[in-house]
Amino acid sequence: MKKIIISFVVISIYISCNFKNQITNQQVIIEELPSFSKHGGEPNLSVSSNGEVYLSWIEYKNDSTDVLMFSKLIDHQWSERKIISEGSNWFVNWADFPSLKPYKNSDKLLAAHWLQKSDSGTYDYDVRISQSKDGGLSWDSSFVIHKDSIAAEHGFVSLMPTNEQSILAVWLDGRKTKSHTSTDKHNPGPMTLRSAEIDINGKITNQVELDDRVCDCCQTDIAYSKDGPIVVYRDRSGKEIRDISYVRKVKNEWTKPKPISIDNWKIAGCPVNGPAIDAKDQLVVVAWYTMQDGNGNVNISFSNNGGETFEKPISVSSSNPLGRVDIILLDDNKAAVSWIEEVNNETFIKFKILDQKGHIYCDKNVASISSERSSGFPRMVKNKDKVIFAWTQSTSKNKNIKTALVNIK
Repeated sequence: MKKIIISFVVISIYISCNFKNQITNQQVIIEELPSFSKHGGEPNLSVSSNGEVYLSWIEYKNDSTDVLMFSKLIDHQWSERKIISEGSNWFVNWADFPSLKPYKNSDKLLAAHWLQKSDSGTYDYDVRISQSKDGGLSWDSSFVIHKDSIAAEHGFVSLMPTNEQSILAVWLDGRKTKSHTSTDKHNPGPMTLRSAEIDINGKITNQVELDDRVCDCCQTDIAYSKDGPIVVYRDRSGKEIRDISYVRKVKNEWTKPKPISIDNWKIAGCPVNGPAIDAKDQLVVVAWYTMQDGNGNVNISFSNNGGETFEKPISVSSSNPLGRVDIILLDDNKAAVSWIEEVNNETFIKFKILDQKGHIYCDKNVASISSERSSGFPRMVKNKDKVIFAWTQSTSKNKNIKTALVNIK
């Protein structure tokens, strides 16, 4: 097939890993797929309970207008793109990306979120939700998930279907960071973690503050264990310790925040490096980046009791990782973890598969990537015997999206 150089490309990379023996080196085969965008970024992935894989991203229409789009993976190719929404007053950020989630047991009912400016302040923006009842052919008018009506930062959203009628939303909420909402007018309050549930008609219920002081700009994530939802995020103590914490909803009540691990990472500013989580029945796994003792580390930790307690962390990488992690559980209860790492003056998306004892079954470079912020956060999901990746390839001239399929059979 004749190759043509274009400004925006989407590729599919097939990587094989042998699960009977540890760490094998198989050939990496690259197959180009048709381009569907000229200039875009901030990709995200989701997979429905019916096995449909969705890719969402922001298309930069021009200097003033952004468009949230999505596509489905059909026979190893992305379907024709569809528009969710567009606007000229969005807050578009390399670390705080939109998402699309199907309701449970449905590929017709979809919810999507993006960030939209609410006032003139740099970080005054709202979380807006739009929903579709026809598989994304049309979208309802958007609404704001939080009801504080304060021009402040609201973002780093995670969405998770809880049943056929409801989706749980979790986000970082800055309503207390505004001086007029604080008891001390000269010392605004902290960022908080909040949640709410929505239904397909936009009804908002069960609005709860989950943690009253958290890190300002690290991603959140949600998984659903047999006991219920479990949320992970980067916490923030009064002494600026910013370790990873979690809360669970058990018997319809949210638990108090608990640390995954006592890393004691003290840092004066937000590292913009949130955790990732996945769960299956009672098995839960969390991945995160830390600089415990001043050295960068990507760690994972398993729980066999739905997140009630977590085992001792397993170090996945201490060789100059930059973080930006993601993690998924495989059918055989191993975990696949990804992150960004610098190797010999190059930066790669790394991919490992490990079991609960730390044995490594696959160790691969998925692709080279820029270490700059503009490259964003690589995302991955599992569908049957494939892991699907999406990330932003950023150069001085353009930003484009790439995707990959990793064979885990």
